[in-house]
Amino acid sequence: MNARQTLLFASGSGFLVVALGAFGAHGLAELLGERVHTWETAVQYQMFHTLALLVLGLMLQAGPAQAVWLRRAALAFAVGILIFSGSLYLLALSGTRWLGMITPLGGMAFLLGWLALARATFFLK
Repeated sequence: MNARQTLLFASGSGFLVVALGAFGAHGLAELLGERVHTWETAVQYQMFHTLALLVLGLMLQAGPAQAVWLRRAALAFAVGILIFSGSLYLLALSGTRWLGMITPLGGMAFLLGWLALARATFFLK
């Protein structure tokens, strides 16, 4: 992902995380029951990685020598948000337990994103 794509994704994700967090707290709490905790976990992880994407987008605008690793990190975080938080949102709404088997794939994407970010910054002067 380039800087523009990363910042656009972060902006959209930031908007959604606020809307989904508020909706979960005010509109879904009674409906979801215990599954509201699953929803809250999805919101938290989405927010953490939205902030990471925002930082990456700003770093990419500066044009560092390690831009390829920053782009990889941005892509991994975006995929992680879609798979990890997305599967948890669907699980919370539907109660369909098998969706929980997909969630770790998003977690792996988050981990790969953090490793790519570490690789990008390790060789900076």
